[in-house]
Amino acid sequence: MNNAKAAAPAKTPLFRVVKREDFPRLCSWGVRLIAILLALVINALLIYSITKMNPFRVYISMFDGVFGTARRTWNLIREMSMLLCVSVALAPAFKMRFWNIGAEGQVLAGGIATAACMIYLGDVLPTPVLFAVMIIASIVAGGVWGLIPAFFKAKWGTNETLFTLMMNYIAIQITSYCVALWENPYGSNKVGIINSDTNAGWLPELFGQKYTWNVIIVLALTVLVFLYLKFSKQGYEIAVVGESENTARYAGINVKKVILRTMIISGAICGIAGFIGVSGVDHTISTNTAGGRGFTAIIIAWLSKFNTLTMILMSALIVFLDLGAMQIVTEYSKLGINDYVAEIIKGIILFFILGSEFFVNYKLVFQKKKKEVSKA
Repeated sequence: MNNAKAAAPAKTPLFRVVKREDFPRLCSWGVRLIAILLALVINALLIYSITKMNPFRVYISMFDGVFGTARRTWNLIREMSMLLCVSVALAPAFKMRFWNIGAEGQVLAGGIATAACMIYLGDVLPTPVLFAVMIIASIVAGGVWGLIPAFFKAKWGTNETLFTLMMNYIAIQITSYCVALWENPYGSNKVGIINSDTNAGWLPELFGQKYTWNVIIVLALTVLVFLYLKFSKQGYEIAVVGESENTARYAGINVKKVILRTMIISGAICGIAGFIGVSGVDHTISTNTAGGRGFTAIIIAWLSKFNTLTMILMSALIVFLDLGAMQIVTEYSKLGINDYVAEIIKGIILFFILGSEFFVNYKLVFQKKKKEVSKA
């Protein structure tokens, strides 16, 4: 007698995730816009529950904190330039699927080289020569800092994520040593403003604004990297290596050479960001020169899909949220909006933006349940 029971039919899942093919650009931006609107609605409920005031007043305050005066707008441009420069630096490495988490250290390397030139050569070299030496030094320092993990990856296949992350900590310690070495005034544990009496090595004003050169340098890099990745042979090699190293080798591409070259470029651009931070913004060097931008740039690079032109918009959005959050804390701290609430508001917006990328790239296909026909 056969007591074996017939196997129960497998349950059909309610839905499955399918990758989208050729999703229209207009629709993708529509999804992102809906995500931002939903985030604003959630934040409005949060703001009202805390302050019992009209959330639109808080949103207007955020806007005013960024664009209310010319000075505030230039603060946006200053911060955006630095963040955009680091984001652009990550684009070649990330497109190659080399996860460069070491942008912080590469920025510091460029900043240290720039500060050293300003301190030791500021009163020696003519201004044009000094700037040339500073830029070259920052490029070399950042490039070398990016080359080290690339060499170990190409030679021995080490994990670039951990390697570049650890390089950040080494760069921080070297920066701390340099701060102690160049301490001014003595005992202050900081370098102070470098060449404050002569302004040697400071990026000069252009068109009456302090940060115009920053904008010009970063926009030039943004366009150049876009053209390099999209239209050059080396950009094509980066894309092929990113898709499959085996395919790249089969096509005759020297994968090790591409890894080394690309990380030198990525580190060099981070070095230029360090140059801008020291020469064009702070006029000093510290462990906060990178300011966490190396990690924020990762979000921007992913949201922009490694398109450096799109990074302009994403960088502006991130900096707007940062400066706007600072403004509402200043204005509404007595009503309960403190630093933590401001970070939550910013985090909710970023969460919805990041979440929208899922629906841009994938769709949910709901399964229809089949009715079982019972046999008599």
